[in-house]
Amino acid sequence: MRVSSLLPAIVSLALFAALLGVPRAFAEELPWLLSPVPPAPAVSAAPSAPGMPAWLQAHVGDGDGKISGLVLQRARGFYLQKVGEGAVNNPCYFAFDATRPAGSGRRFYAICEANKTFRAVPSGHGSGRKLSGVADLSNGVRCAKNFSNAEDSKLTTGGGYVTAELRTSFKGYYRAGKTYEPLLRPFLQFEGEGVTANARVRAIGGHPGVIVSWICKMKFPSSPYADSDGYVPYGKLIDYGDGRSNGCTSWPASESQKILAVAENQPTTVYIYPEARDIVAVGRAVKAGQSPTRAGLYWDASCLREIGAPNFWPRETVEPALVQYKEDHPPAKPEPLPICKSP
Repeated sequence: MRVSSLLPAIVSLALFAALLGVPRAFAEELPWLLSPVPPAPAVSAAPSAPGMPAWLQAHVGDGDGKISGLVLQRARGFYLQKVGEGAVNNPCYFAFDATRPAGSGRRFYAICEANKTFRAVPSGHGSGRKLSGVADLSNGVRCAKNFSNAEDSKLTTGGGYVTAELRTSFKGYYRAGKTYEPLLRPFLQFEGEGVTANARVRAIGGHPGVIVSWICKMKFPSSPYADSDGYVPYGKLIDYGDGRSNGCTSWPASESQKILAVAENQPTTVYIYPEARDIVAVGRAVKAGQSPTRAGLYWDASCLREIGAPNFWPRETVEPALVQYKEDHPPAKPEPLPICKSP
């Protein structure tokens, strides 16, 4: 059965689930479908954690630049686990709380316990996608409502990652004053496990939130990035900073160098909150009219008021729809870039 043949009739998640071949028993759970790991009781924003250094505990809280106690406990626990396994020996580790608001809010954390440093910077979340007539998997600029580990979903996936290689790619030329500069954007690959295991397939990692929006192709035969005819793409430099990404973790360009330097020569861990189990538990509490906080769960209060309830879309149910949607809505053939007249 093709997705396009039922698009006009899809008006509920139950029909969406039926379309994907999900058993009726599970249809009622979408998008609250539990991950294999059962929900764990959360803690308040500032718990007392055994073994937590006092200087680090001082950074726990709800204010800007502070870190939730639950997020810190999980990030630190995952880091110590990987240190114990011999997977990392970096003195620093990362955490990201995607339930907090983007924009100027500092919600990505670099923690170095050896020298007692704690750095909080802004960070972006996955933009998601709106599948016309099927489902809305999109996210707003300020708060993330939808999460998924599905390929091509453009959504953030919570859980544990270990950083891998750092590579740089050419994104085009832009004007900087009286000169033309190439944008060489670094990208730190993440390796996941469990729900995040397909991070490399999805090209999930961290990078500065900058891109060149191509306008035309410029004659520049001496450039090492020129094509066989001596042209390079030229456009406008877009600094979206901590804005939405295609599922990666992005940072303002001014902060990226410091963040990337931590993991450039040796791997470390990245813990992204919320995990699927957290999303499901908070979603169920909201649907039941319960206060997540009173239920012992954690989500940033201002974003929860904005989104209403979060959704987790498992790859097993969403990827078939994404594949079918792509087949039914093939992208238009890209037009060749025009020759620059006077960039």
